[in-house]
Amino acid sequence: MKRHALLILGLLALAGAWFGPLPDIAHRALFGHMTMHMIIVAVAAPLLALAIAGSRADPVGKWPALFPPLPVSLVEFAVVWAWHSPALHHAARHSVAGFAAEQGLFLVSGLLVWLAAFGGGRVERTNRIGAGVAALLLTAMHMTLLGALIALSPRPLYPHAGGFAALTPLEDQHLGGAIMLVVGGVAYLAGGLWLMVELLGGRVRGKEEQA
Repeated sequence: MKRHALLILGLLALAGAWFGPLPDIAHRALFGHMTMHMIIVAVAAPLLALAIAGSRADPVGKWPALFPPLPVSLVEFAVVWAWHSPALHHAARHSVAGFAAEQGLFLVSGLLVWLAAFGGGRVERTNRIGAGVAALLLTAMHMTLLGALIALSPRPLYPHAGGFAALTPLEDQHLGGAIMLVVGGVAYLAGGLWLMVELLGGRVRGKEEQA
């Protein structure tokens, strides 16, 4: 039942991001794009990953070698930073194909990171949990850094963005960066700390059993 609830919530988050008003706002404002991005990688992806992790559908349990947490986090790093370059961001805002590619890669890379950290059976999780902590904390750091760079830039990095409502393009950019900094940083940091508590709890239990 818990898995079903997580799966439904994850799918609802995706539906809200992709089929609500956000896609239209995202074509006109950076903060709409960042809101969509954070819903996908920091809300939908962890919910879906937790629904799958440890089940028969979990790919990590079947092919653990294909989901090394740290290399996967570097793939996600490359995807996120590449699609926030002005050229690719422009392509995603003004091309249906570019938008679909961006959103699809955000979802796939987000799922990979969360599954690599939380997926697998008990044996796989025990062997990979430390790397999972490092992967999620690394992701939190680069999300925070990118968000800060966008939020604190003194000039528009995306001159093709027109702003939204009363926001100027620079204000829109600063708001978008702040959304990434706060939501992305907090979500991945929380995931890393959750795994760290699990890791420390397992070590404590192991020492007690040895004693």
